[in-house]
Amino acid sequence: QPHYRNVPLGVMLMNVNLEFLLNQIMNGVSFGSILFLLASGLSLIFGVMRIVNIAHGSYYMLGGYVGLSVVRVTGNYYLAILSAAVAIAVVGLLMERFFLRRYYLQDMPQVLLTMGFALIFRDLTFLIWGGDPFSLPAPKYLQGSLHLGEFFFPVFRVFTVLVAMVVVIGLWLFYEKTSVGAKLRACVDDHEMASGVGINVPLVMGSMFAMGAALAAFGGAIGGTFFGVYPSADFELLPLAFVVVILGGMGSLKGAVVGSVLVGLIDTFGKALLPDLSYFTLFAPMAIMLAIKPTGLFGRK
Repeated sequence: QPHYRNVPLGVMLMNVNLEFLLNQIMNGVSFGSILFLLASGLSLIFGVMRIVNIAHGSYYMLGGYVGLSVVRVTGNYYLAILSAAVAIAVVGLLMERFFLRRYYLQDMPQVLLTMGFALIFRDLTFLIWGGDPFSLPAPKYLQGSLHLGEFFFPVFRVFTVLVAMVVVIGLWLFYEKTSVGAKLRACVDDHEMASGVGINVPLVMGSMFAMGAALAAFGGAIGGTFFGVYPSADFELLPLAFVVVILGGMGSLKGAVVGSVLVGLIDTFGKALLPDLSYFTLFAPMAIMLAIKPTGLFGRK
């Protein structure tokens, strides 16, 4: 992947060929797929439940480590990523039930509490797995590249995009076509009215928090093959997930999809073409969106 450091813009654009564009688009979309798995859970927790969860990146990191441990013991990659999702869903459910439930709509206690959990989780990863980076080994048939004419696409990146598409369809069906999804929308729109018609609001909200944690851990296990597993992954990807939620709109599944792809492409092309301004190209659109349309592209008022 070439970097155009200290190269005039005109020369840089002339050297950008079709192969480079296709490779960067594939890289950006596959990175956006990982971001979607992280940001869709954050959109549930932050955008819908109004919980500022600084520990959400920790769910991603812990999912990678749990997946790593399971695949080492069993050698089964799919069991590893599913085990990571289930294990961290339990962690999220316990956090919501015993610590966060009493602080709904109280931003400062939420931030301090979840920040404390994030630091605890990071120390635990150092204690259990150490500080060395690891990588989850993908099955052999997910390694290598696909050949389309003169172009090569890594098989695992294609797999990542397909997994994200399946998750998108599954979440849409869950929200729009199931009675549980209807109860969830009712709880979000009006807690008191939902409780009045017999819906167990604490159970629904706790389950939603656990599902958001599971999505982040699922993304962390897949991202462990994509990027590797290391202790600082939590705070490296968490800001990007917040950018996705802000750009796409809090609580919007469509916004999470579009925002993830946009952030993935902007980050990939920014680092390849303008590495010295990569953070500017990523966070400037977020600042502009907040100034022009604070609810994001598809968020509700």
